[in-house]
Amino acid sequence: MTEEQQQIRDLAREFAEGELKPHAEEWDREAHFPREVVQKLGELGFLGMLLPEQYEGLGMDTATYLIALEEIARGDASVAVAMSVHNSLPTQMILAHGTDAQKERWLMPMARGEWLGAFSLSEPDAGSDAARMAAQARRVDGGWVLNGAKAWVTNGGFGDVVVAMARTDTPDDRRGAKGIGAFIIPTGAEGYIVGKKEDKMGQRASETVGIAFRDLFVADDQVLGDPSLGFIYALQGLDGGRMGIAAVATGIAQAALEHAVRYADERKQFGTPIRAFQGMQFKLANMAMRVEAARSLVMRAAAAKDAGKPEARLSSMAKLFASEAAMYVTTEAVQVFGGYGYVKEYPVERLFRDAKVTEIYEGTSEIQRTVIARELYR
Repeated sequence: MTEEQQQIRDLAREFAEGELKPHAEEWDREAHFPREVVQKLGELGFLGMLLPEQYEGLGMDTATYLIALEEIARGDASVAVAMSVHNSLPTQMILAHGTDAQKERWLMPMARGEWLGAFSLSEPDAGSDAARMAAQARRVDGGWVLNGAKAWVTNGGFGDVVVAMARTDTPDDRRGAKGIGAFIIPTGAEGYIVGKKEDKMGQRASETVGIAFRDLFVADDQVLGDPSLGFIYALQGLDGGRMGIAAVATGIAQAALEHAVRYADERKQFGTPIRAFQGMQFKLANMAMRVEAARSLVMRAAAAKDAGKPEARLSSMAKLFASEAAMYVTTEAVQVFGGYGYVKEYPVERLFRDAKVTEIYEGTSEIQRTVIARELYR
């Protein structure tokens, strides 16, 4: 790491240790974390890391951002996923495809942490096959009127700004992936309805909700780019989003490894610390190897993006490997703790639950394998 990256890592680690880790168990239990956490992330610059300085961002490269994100995830994965979605999807889509006026209006308060961003692509009947979405945008004077339901929206009610996809083609002239627009929607807009908050297995403090549009008017100046290419913009954003989730997964795995290493030194059986047994040594070695391999693949994908050569293959590989590594490492961490690992009093139980969803959101492991295989033939 460069000196600057080390400083950013240390700042993120200090914040995670002091502001997140002490409260992670409580936030998980109550399925809530306070709004001031978002404000503090904004004050530290962590919500504008990838935005240029002209929009009050830090102008950091992808690798530095992912280093910080991993540290936040070590403290609390729920906070990290909120930070990941904000940085990698709504802000980057506006930066890439927005007009100068849109960037001025939306990005500056988002970089400061005054507004938290969300992203809405999936629907109840359109998950992995998101291009089959049904939410409809109808053209009217001065803008569009949106109707329909969306699902699995991180920050969808807690946040302030959602970049949402809806069909801009007509029911009698469907154009598939090229008939979908991207709309910038304040969550306080009339007709923006927040639905059920999901009661999740893990990452419980991260809000996941369904939302609905009921005759929601969106002005023309809130449409991103070409109103027929929103789905394409979303897919481009997902490459960055997958790297973010890979970093979150790596942070979860690192935290579980640290707990396991510490416990194996403290716990004694047959008069000796369990770390002295070869079976335990092999277990810890395999866990450590997967964490390092995941981190290396995340940095490889980030390096390609920072070099101007982003690859869907690498971002999917990073997301797939890191999420499965997180699941492996947290499962083994529970085993290291034995019966204690299975109770909520010990943190590896929460980390195990937090890890599972990294294999599902931002594209399931099955979708990542499909992307990787497809890219092999390009």
